[in-house]
Amino acid sequence: MEASITTAEAEPLLGQPRAALPRHLTRRKLKRFLILAAILLFILGIDLLFSALSGSSYEVKPVSPKIQLPGSIKHSWAQYTPYFSFSEYTKPPSDCRITQVNILQRHGARFPASNENEPEGIEAALANLKSASVFLDPRLEFIKDYTYKLGEDDLVAFGAAQSFDTGQYDYTRYKHLVSKYSVPFVRASRDQRVIDSATNWTSGFGHASRGNPAPSLNVIIEESPNSNSTLNNGMCPNAGDASRQMGIWEDIYATNIASRLNASVPGATVTAADVTNLISLCALETVANIEPSGFCDIFDPSEFESFEYYGDLRKYYGTGYGQELGPVQGVGYVNELIARLTESPVRDNTQTNRTLDSDPSTFPLNRKIYGDFSHENEIVAIYGALGLFRQPDDLDPTSPDPERTWIASYLVPFSARLVTERLDCSGIVSVRMLVNDRLQPLGFCGSGDDGICTLDAFLQSQEYARNDGNGDFEKCFD
Repeated sequence: MEASITTAEAEPLLGQPRAALPRHLTRRKLKRFLILAAILLFILGIDLLFSALSGSSYEVKPVSPKIQLPGSIKHSWAQYTPYFSFSEYTKPPSDCRITQVNILQRHGARFPASNENEPEGIEAALANLKSASVFLDPRLEFIKDYTYKLGEDDLVAFGAAQSFDTGQYDYTRYKHLVSKYSVPFVRASRDQRVIDSATNWTSGFGHASRGNPAPSLNVIIEESPNSNSTLNNGMCPNAGDASRQMGIWEDIYATNIASRLNASVPGATVTAADVTNLISLCALETVANIEPSGFCDIFDPSEFESFEYYGDLRKYYGTGYGQELGPVQGVGYVNELIARLTESPVRDNTQTNRTLDSDPSTFPLNRKIYGDFSHENEIVAIYGALGLFRQPDDLDPTSPDPERTWIASYLVPFSARLVTERLDCSGIVSVRMLVNDRLQPLGFCGSGDDGICTLDAFLQSQEYARNDGNGDFEKCFD
């Protein structure tokens, strides 16, 4: 059964649809199309190679290449970290069977994001470095002839492969829930890298299932400021940001690094902000080229750890617990999750798209697997709305707590995923949650070591979402 794609055009806050605008093939879109075609050919080529070697066109084989860097480095890139599993997947207890799965996934690895001003920051840092009259540190010699070649915004080949693999793994893990009469229902936020991640996931799922079923992307939800969406965090204009906390820590961690670099590049003036951008370049160039960037060699593990904390602060005070109006931006998704778990209509007065959620063709309640594709900032807000990763104290922008559990590379690496499994445990409907394969301790609803709460206890624990954020959503507009 192949579902058609429904595009949710920009919808005013009251839920009224707006007419779609015509789309034209610009040079940029044509270039993007060609890049993505190359990515898909890359995946297909590797897939066919594995098929030839295995003798079976349907054997599940990962296609994501390995990043040849120590974990102490590549797992300290905060939101730029390539996906990694924290632990082996733990099956439910023998008296529990999985009856429904909800997958919330971040897009795969990408080029620098223009809306975050990453390309401009990186190029400014490079210009400062290249203004040096001489490079005294041999590790910096390559910069003399270095040319910046990264694109912007779109998935890189590695990111496409990540999503394809996830689709394969999800089919393998949950294949007992699918049939030609029970096909995963898939939604994506309207950003090309998110859409492409969703379709690569469906391709991987369909490959592993031998095309039976072959899911497709069903709904695309707009990202404009006037559009209701539970897969994007753009609906709270009064929300603050993390710039103050990030600036405090950047001055602390990056100033000494900048001084070290300046001593090796006479004539250049590397700033603390440049340091942050150069470490970002290390990560983004590595995932783009699938080989270690030369910029990774100029920093040591402790400096990467400091960069990690910069990312931790960015997410915590951006849409996490440190931002007063952060978690409320995840309330809509939680209420959609509750609707699916209980197989009942969505009850929400925040950012849900009522036109979509009231229509069984765009928000069905009878599927066993749901896949939603989004951005890390929205996923962080959803963690906050749920009550996951709550800290005893706010993160200190002057000093990292080594015992903290709020670590961006653990929470929202590229292709991060939050999986909610509904269980039948000897007749008792229950739930458990996994973040990047790690079983979450749901203390807020009384789970034991198995991470399992009864559905009733879970619903009671979600009072914040069920009450539309206890007035926080209104503060977004006051």
